[in-house]
Amino acid sequence: MVMKRALIVFGIFAASGLAYLSAQTDLSGIWLLRTSNNDGTYRKTFFKLNQQGSGLTGSVDFNYRNIEIANGTVDNGKFHFAVGNGRRQRTVEGSLTGDRLHLEMKSADGKVIEEGDAQRSSEQAMVPPPPRPLPALHDVPDNGLARTPPMGWNSWNHFSHRIDDKTVREIADAMASNGMKDAGYIYVNIDDTWQGERDASGRIHANTKFPDMKALADYVHSKGLKIGIYSSPGPTTCAAYTGSFGHETDDANTYAEWGFDYLKYDWCSASAIYKDTDMQRLYQVMGDALQATHRPIVFSLCQYGREDVWNWGAKVGGNSWRTTGDISDNWKSMSKIGFSQLKIAPYATVGHWNDPDMLEIGNGGMSDNEYKTHMTMWSMLRSPLLAGNDVRDMSAETKSILLNKDVIAIDQDRAGKPAKLAKTDGETEIWTRPLAGGATALAFFNRGDQPAKVTLQWSDAGVKAPKHARDLWAHKDVKVSKTGYTAEVPVHGTVLLWLK
Repeated sequence: MVMKRALIVFGIFAASGLAYLSAQTDLSGIWLLRTSNNDGTYRKTFFKLNQQGSGLTGSVDFNYRNIEIANGTVDNGKFHFAVGNGRRQRTVEGSLTGDRLHLEMKSADGKVIEEGDAQRSSEQAMVPPPPRPLPALHDVPDNGLARTPPMGWNSWNHFSHRIDDKTVREIADAMASNGMKDAGYIYVNIDDTWQGERDASGRIHANTKFPDMKALADYVHSKGLKIGIYSSPGPTTCAAYTGSFGHETDDANTYAEWGFDYLKYDWCSASAIYKDTDMQRLYQVMGDALQATHRPIVFSLCQYGREDVWNWGAKVGGNSWRTTGDISDNWKSMSKIGFSQLKIAPYATVGHWNDPDMLEIGNGGMSDNEYKTHMTMWSMLRSPLLAGNDVRDMSAETKSILLNKDVIAIDQDRAGKPAKLAKTDGETEIWTRPLAGGATALAFFNRGDQPAKVTLQWSDAGVKAPKHARDLWAHKDVKVSKTGYTAEVPVHGTVLLWLK
């Protein structure tokens, strides 16, 4: 999530601690812009500037991340510079009046996306807190949860920072009535931007979008569903809200008291304090804290596959761990992630799953065939199935993909055995996976831009000639020969067979 946070908007000038220069046209120094999140919290952006004549250099710091500015110019107190690149490039312009820096930030298409007055600040305000001592490594006991990959819904992909109490309740209502709960989607997970501030005792409170977290959890539970929450081992989350740094026990106890059943724990600003080699011990701290609550809480690690997390995720109490960077709702992103996962598939075991990120099905960026490929790959990989769309209003085709119980059964198969590559030929791949009861799942994929006929000989895949075969997307039995099967696979599409 660290790179896709759409609500990360650059807006504050960083402080250098230098005395205010008497020349009012000198922008040199560190400037802070506080911008309301419209939920009782504020985000801070620092601009650290150095003016030399009409030239302007420096950086923008948001959430302990520095980005150099480019093409900076100054003319009689007015300034202009660029930040970022590509679609994320922003231009910043404004003027200095007295000790206030008025600025406007514009998107690549010239739209004003943020405006405000920045004030001088100090270098110290930009510095993250020092690291805390971390415990020696030990194995956190298995919590006995997630015996099959978790299924549910997560707010980020569709709602981002717009999630609130009312929407979560409506999502729970929809999942309880539209067939999702019956199909196995039981977790309703709130992602980033729910956090408020801590009180004097260190207890975290939700912001104004979530007036009563316990009441919300009770409501979701009343629908026969479970509820999840989000935090970070760093001082701030990816969206620069309050993280769990130094308050792991406080937060675990609070989540348990509220009645939460799932925690997504996102690395984010921890990288400003710790090295990647500290990850295992830092995640272990929260793993221990969750277990000490004696409430069954699924622990989902989100650190993008760094440090080969599949080697140690289970040791810190993790029920799943992200294996990749953030997914986007397009074929390039989804296919790149999905087709890269087979090599680590054997590391997933019952209760401890590889997680290639949330589902984008129904968000509109891919074709229905591409979404079927998305669902097929995630199910063959035994991945968590966390819908990321607006489940209150789904097309019939989206529902047919997300609620295909035969495909879900592949994901949830209790044998928990990994898929493997049976054959690759040009832009096509064939995966096989052994299932409980002696059955086999067989997936044909076409990565190409033209329809393809794909043939597999049973002997090449180490599969016995089946007596029965069913096409799980066509919802019909198919005839197979004694030697193999040929599938007609659409562009970016899939054919998924159940064989026995």
